[in-house]
Amino acid sequence: MILVTGASGNVGSAVLEQLLARDLPVRIGARRPETVAERYGAEVARFDFLDPKTYPAAEGCEAVFLLRPPAIANTAETLNVFVDVARGLGVSQIVFVSVAGAGDNPIVPHHAVEKKLGEGPACWTILRPGFFAQNIGDAYRDDIVRDDRILVPAGSSRVAFIDVRDVAEVAVAALTDPDTHHGQIYTLTGPEALTFSEVAQTLTETLGRPVAYRPATILGYAYHLYRRRSLPLAQSVVQTVLHVGLRFGQAETVDKTLATLLGRRPRTVRDYVRDHQDLWR
Repeated sequence: MILVTGASGNVGSAVLEQLLARDLPVRIGARRPETVAERYGAEVARFDFLDPKTYPAAEGCEAVFLLRPPAIANTAETLNVFVDVARGLGVSQIVFVSVAGAGDNPIVPHHAVEKKLGEGPACWTILRPGFFAQNIGDAYRDDIVRDDRILVPAGSSRVAFIDVRDVAEVAVAALTDPDTHHGQIYTLTGPEALTFSEVAQTLTETLGRPVAYRPATILGYAYHLYRRRSLPLAQSVVQTVLHVGLRFGQAETVDKTLATLLGRRPRTVRDYVRDHQDLWR
């Protein structure tokens, strides 16, 4: 039995779908079990990182797919406590989705979870994916649909976009073949680093209408998110800081680990856009 947390997110839902496609025994941990049960028809248990009384959802599970909800910053008193409970209940493999650079950055909430896992037995696997291609169909979607543009403060930087479907495939391998992946930390990126102008050109060619990249100023982008996109102020700031980091090459390095683990070439941005083009119609 595999407990899947974060099943409503991009990576979590992709992991869940791949596990179910292989007819593997799955239990979904969700804050609102009734809505998830209707969607997937799988076993569901109430689970909330903010409510330790729900942590026994891991009972009877051999593996856990662990994903930090964006709203949780204090992982020491939530995810880390759950890790102890899960181990006490007999969980022998935890696959945690972290972020690139978390190992050396104590400010990132994922850092504390990585440290916690490393302090115990090596019955874990840590995935550090880079910048998701799914941002094109999520964070940038409204601007593309309404204004035929990608508006971010990334300058002329390059990004090695990774498809969450590939991340999920690695996660499923680590969940189902733990002996091979125990104690491993994988940095995962896509197979090529593209500028946002090249991403816009891919959208143009696939959708059959012009889509342009418009470099934004830092303050202009934050204002755009907060006023026009109506995002909460904190989320607007975080998203702006994330994209400013791209200017300094934080996501441009292509790592070959993903291709090695998959045994094939990872999906490209063009693959993602082609497979999901209805998102921008």
